[in-house]
Amino acid sequence: MRLLSAVLVVAALRAQDPGEVMRRMAENVERGAAERVRWVYEQKVRASLVRSSGEISRWEKREYAVTPGAEKTEKELTAFEGEYRQGRKMYPYTEPGHKYKDSDIDGELIDDLVKDLVNDKKSRDGIPHSLFPLRTKDLALYRFAAAGEGEHEGRRFWKIAFEPAEKRGLFVDSDEDGPVRPWKGEAWVDAEEYQPVRIVTDLAYKIPWAVRTFLGTNLQQTGFSVTYQRVAPNVWFPVSYGTEFKVSVVFFYKRTIALGMESTDFRRAEANSRIEFDLVP
Repeated sequence: MRLLSAVLVVAALRAQDPGEVMRRMAENVERGAAERVRWVYEQKVRASLVRSSGEISRWEKREYAVTPGAEKTEKELTAFEGEYRQGRKMYPYTEPGHKYKDSDIDGELIDDLVKDLVNDKKSRDGIPHSLFPLRTKDLALYRFAAAGEGEHEGRRFWKIAFEPAEKRGLFVDSDEDGPVRPWKGEAWVDAEEYQPVRIVTDLAYKIPWAVRTFLGTNLQQTGFSVTYQRVAPNVWFPVSYGTEFKVSVVFFYKRTIALGMESTDFRRAEANSRIEFDLVP
């Protein structure tokens, strides 16, 4: 019986149009905003900058108490650790945005990375829309193809590969959330609830030769990945998200950047209220 069910699921997935699967996924993600506000969770964010010599230049670890909203997520910083290198020694600091001198490029960069890539105020999860532009209104920019099936935590999913529908350069049209970049990658879509299980993106085009040569700026391994977890029927949250890439700017500044986010301890929010009456005899 179990074998028959698996065969039927696979047959149904193969019969689906990849574009239609992505459309249903995008609609379900947008439709599920109301149920998300019933949940709270904890989140850890780690970021590091490594020099070309292999030495860690700076690292940070942040912990948040997270309260999702319908359109954006509120985060309260509950713990923080960080260290920066000066010469051969690492020195601790206890607050985000710390700079040990005015021209502390590492201090500015790591703080901006966390703000932009994890705490985006315009995103409902803090993850910028521009890194995973697969909302309903974005789908026309991409071409989709079936890439197989799989199983994750006991649930079937369908792999959908995507790439830009047409070559339009490194940065394409902007919307209210910023530029929509031409990503390629793969999405895993839950076969039953049509929710995202995992999405991996990579820039479809390389940094132009002229930018690398004349401006001295280059990016390598500019990819991102996010994995989701089902916490209740039709309620899914990103539980891991990260990237690692190399950046070279103006010929003298080179760093390998690593950033990771982990969300845990999902629980329903409790609303407690108490009403008191002042009764006059």
